[in-house]
Amino acid sequence: MGMSEFYAGGSEEQSIATIHRALDLGVTLLDTADMYGWGHNERLVGRALKGRRDQVVLATKFGNVRGPNGEFLGIDGRPDYVRKACDASLQRLGIDVIDLYYQHRVDPKTPIEDTVGAMADLVRQGKVRHLGLSEAAPATIRRAAATHPIAALQTEYSLWSRDPETEILSTCRELGIGFVAYSPLGRGFLTGRFRRPEDIPENDWRRHHPRFSGENFAHNLRLAETVRSMAKEHRCTAAQLALAWVLAQGKDIVPIPGTKQVALLEENLGALSITLSEDDLQRLDEAFPRGATAGDRYLPQGMQALNL
Repeated sequence: MGMSEFYAGGSEEQSIATIHRALDLGVTLLDTADMYGWGHNERLVGRALKGRRDQVVLATKFGNVRGPNGEFLGIDGRPDYVRKACDASLQRLGIDVIDLYYQHRVDPKTPIEDTVGAMADLVRQGKVRHLGLSEAAPATIRRAAATHPIAALQTEYSLWSRDPETEILSTCRELGIGFVAYSPLGRGFLTGRFRRPEDIPENDWRRHHPRFSGENFAHNLRLAETVRSMAKEHRCTAAQLALAWVLAQGKDIVPIPGTKQVALLEENLGALSITLSEDDLQRLDEAFPRGATAGDRYLPQGMQALNL
């Protein structure tokens, strides 16, 4: 996502080099969406995968509709839109089949059975291999899974976003659905990169994010200090410790940290060599209990599209 929109900085050359380095280091899952940069990110990923398509599980998403100037036009899960969105993604990516196709957000106006039914047709047609949902409520997940097997649920999950632990994770585990944790570094906050709001570039979406604003920023910075201090004990970076925590929550959980820099990609992968003890996990649980983070995960409009 950050290679094409929302987060400041970077170039296409740098982004493609980062993707290539990820493949060289054994990363096997790439995650994009049709809305990232109005399709720009799918085209970028498609170019990066030329000649290397068979090395990855490629995931993309549909449902968040954008206008010609990038404006958000709502969520669409109607069967006809599902088919059109899939064909457009295949064309932009330059591939014949999508490995994992997510509904990016649930359309409250369209029964989930209708949306997933159309997605299942794509599987039968050979355009898609596996189906996923994103930010869906437990009841919706169950209805979707009764229509067609759901391979993965993608939802924000990190030390500062632990809502899935209430019911979503247990639902996924009951149904045999993998869990993909997006923003596992708290949109970069848990890395310690941002010490004050002014550290965020002016054209960066996080400037207006509730958790990066005003008193919320100061509160959350105090929480993140625990990660920084424990990282020093483990002789690793704060990002590596935060990712190690997500990895420790279960083998069925796959974090997808995003970066457009080779050095940060390599740093993130270093989390695989970190083992947290039961004492470490308890300390982090006590420092980051559910609900401890100040501020909503999105602005009000975005919050309305979660857990539907």
